[in-house]
Amino acid sequence: MLIKIYPENPNPKAIEQVVEVLKKGGLIIYPTDTIYGLGCDITNHRAIEAICRIRNIKPEKANFSFICYDLSHISDYIKPIDNTTFRVLKKALPGPFTFIFNASHMVPKMLSSNKKTVGIRVPDNNIAREIVRVLGNPILSTSIRDDDDIIEYSTDPELIHEKYEDLVDIVIDGGYGDNIPSTIVDCTTGDFDIVREGKGDLELYL
Repeated sequence: MLIKIYPENPNPKAIEQVVEVLKKGGLIIYPTDTIYGLGCDITNHRAIEAICRIRNIKPEKANFSFICYDLSHISDYIKPIDNTTFRVLKKALPGPFTFIFNASHMVPKMLSSNKKTVGIRVPDNNIAREIVRVLGNPILSTSIRDDDDIIEYSTDPELIHEKYEDLVDIVIDGGYGDNIPSTIVDCTTGDFDIVREGKGDLELYL
């Protein structure tokens, strides 16, 4: 199913429809402030396994991130951080970053059994954040890669729907996506180590 939702003012009924699908273990493709993401409710093991099958990866080896609503939401899923890190997060989020932290016991075991870390995203996108706010907990996020050698990520929601309609329950059309992923920053050592340069420029917030 393809649902049109406008990012400037997401329709509450449409958001509620998406949330109901997630609560039942459904999979969605949704817009962020970077590329379109494939996601599910982090508390639903079967849904996580379904995403792993689509991406052809094992849950314990997957580098998934969590889409959170805000900073207070993040603190449930990571071990305590120092004031310097918190100040940077406060300035940089919502924004096009994935911050990797040591995972707290709230992170589902099947997602942290080997690595004990978790990637956290608070995208500057009202659709993704409203879904999480109404759901009441984060959604799992992984990027949808394109088979094209030139364009790594799909940007047109209608084409994404054509490709994934038999694999997911809902594709949200929130307008064209970006084809530059988030900047990944490892914060597990108390420092800011850039793992992947993406759309976000962390230097602006340090």
